[in-house]
Amino acid sequence: MKISYFQVNSFTRELTGGNPAGVCLLDTWPEDVRLQAIAASHLLPETAFHLPGEPKLRWFTPTTEVDLCGHATLATAHVLFRHRGVTESAITFESRSGELVVTRAGDAYEMDFPAKHAETVRPPAGLTSALGAAPNEVLDGDFLMCVLQNEEAVRELMVAPRELALLHEHAVMVTAPGDEVDFVSRFFAPNMGIIEDHATGSAHCMLAPYWADRLGKKALKAKQLSSRGGEIECEVKENRVLLRGHAVTFIEGEVVA
Repeated sequence: MKISYFQVNSFTRELTGGNPAGVCLLDTWPEDVRLQAIAASHLLPETAFHLPGEPKLRWFTPTTEVDLCGHATLATAHVLFRHRGVTESAITFESRSGELVVTRAGDAYEMDFPAKHAETVRPPAGLTSALGAAPNEVLDGDFLMCVLQNEEAVRELMVAPRELALLHEHAVMVTAPGDEVDFVSRFFAPNMGIIEDHATGSAHCMLAPYWADRLGKKALKAKQLSSRGGEIECEVKENRVLLRGHAVTFIEGEVVA
């Protein structure tokens, strides 16, 4: 079986920036174990699987299937718009997180995702040691969110991934006000096979509502301070978050599976 394959860098205009995602366009759905094996062999943060002609979209890290992935959804829409001749203004995917709509937005794309809210909690034991910094505030939701004083504190963090893995089943992210954008972040998910993610759309479903409330504004600009970097525009609309970003095709080929 041959699978059409693309590697796309999301939330960037740069060929080697943003977050890389594999996109596999299927003719039929293989067994789940096969999908996981393909994702593991790619060693990318996420690999998306989609069968053109139906709305279903699934995402796998190198170690597990996930409920929601922003950058691989963006990558899949980019492939369908750019390389598969989709002429409609929007694409609707069905996923484990419900219906997701991706719309053309000039030379970028806009994703309509569910907003994720979090509650303030006491810092778990070992958090300061694992982060290498003491957060001003800690919130728990889909991920553990640690709020630091400023952008420099986020940028200079030296974390201990093994210790972070003990603090939350999914991921730990850090955030702070940005110097040139509304907020910055970093995202660590060792339990999902990702030591540090480069540009995490799903994290901004939780980050954007927090910063919208704190800053008193619905439209926000964000930057993820990974080694490759990522730029994401966010807009909070009641129980939804609109995420806007660019994508660049890096590889096009076939997987012989």
